[in-house]
Amino acid sequence: MAEFVRHREGGVARVTAPIYLLLFPVPVVLFIAALVVDIAYAKSDYIMWLNFSEWLIAAALLFGALAAIVLIVEFIASRAIRRGRLGWTHLVLFSAALVVELFNMFFHTRDGYTAVVPAGMALSIIGVLLALAAVGTLFRLPVAWVVHRNAEAMPAEVAP
Repeated sequence: MAEFVRHREGGVARVTAPIYLLLFPVPVVLFIAALVVDIAYAKSDYIMWLNFSEWLIAAALLFGALAAIVLIVEFIASRAIRRGRLGWTHLVLFSAALVVELFNMFFHTRDGYTAVVPAGMALSIIGVLLALAAVGTLFRLPVAWVVHRNAEAMPAEVAP
């Protein structure tokens, strides 16, 4: 079975969009998890939750940086994305979420309860809202992928 993916805008096979679609959800989910852990820390005052939150934000920023690099490559390579307002909106929202969460990481490295409450919690909420807004624009981007499959007929019985 032979498979290939072709983009409608010029017929060039590109792998950046599927890679971005694999990387993009990771920081969004980790940012949401960090917000949930921040809420748990604010309720319990248990320092373990602060450490979990720091690690979740750090991992989200790492995967977010990888996704941002792939997004910029896809953005430069696709005229359809650059021309549309949604492409710019997605790029700005995701970049803003990463910047807000970077500042959030700096706040979370402070010591004690003030690392999360009130500034860290507010930055977590803003970062999650920006990331979810970027998710809302992602699937409305003007990129259409077409998958072609060529299947060869297999004989019913293969003689030994």
